[in-house]
Amino acid sequence: MNWIFYLMALGAGLGMTTQAGVNSQLRQAVINPVMASLISFAVGTITLLVFVFTVGTPTPSLSSLGQIPWWKWTGGLIGACYVTIVIMIAPKIGAANMIGLIVAAQLISAIMFDHFGLLGFPVHTISVWRIAGALFIISGVYLILKY
Repeated sequence: MNWIFYLMALGAGLGMTTQAGVNSQLRQAVINPVMASLISFAVGTITLLVFVFTVGTPTPSLSSLGQIPWWKWTGGLIGACYVTIVIMIAPKIGAANMIGLIVAAQLISAIMFDHFGLLGFPVHTISVWRIAGALFIISGVYLILKY
């Protein structure tokens, strides 16, 4: 089995946690969860169009959108990469392996994001119990990968 697909699944899991925080911050900037979702998917659509049709991305023309910090636009980009990676690796490593690795990476990154309050997540410090819970889940992922 090619290890690059496992690394891609771990990267996709990390990206999903980041995407949740970025999209939450975008929602705060535009004050509407539906508009934040529309913007996020529009950014992802533009990214996919670049890859599919090899054309430049259009620049947003509305001045209010130009006031949003650049990093708050990256949720759609992360989502487009995630979907593409899942489409690529699912047939190579199987659904259980893919989801197991994605969940493991999400859990590890979520614990870190919570501990440091990254991307606006509330601070939840790392504790013995959180680490124990993560180890149990990661142990389950290992069993799924092995058997």
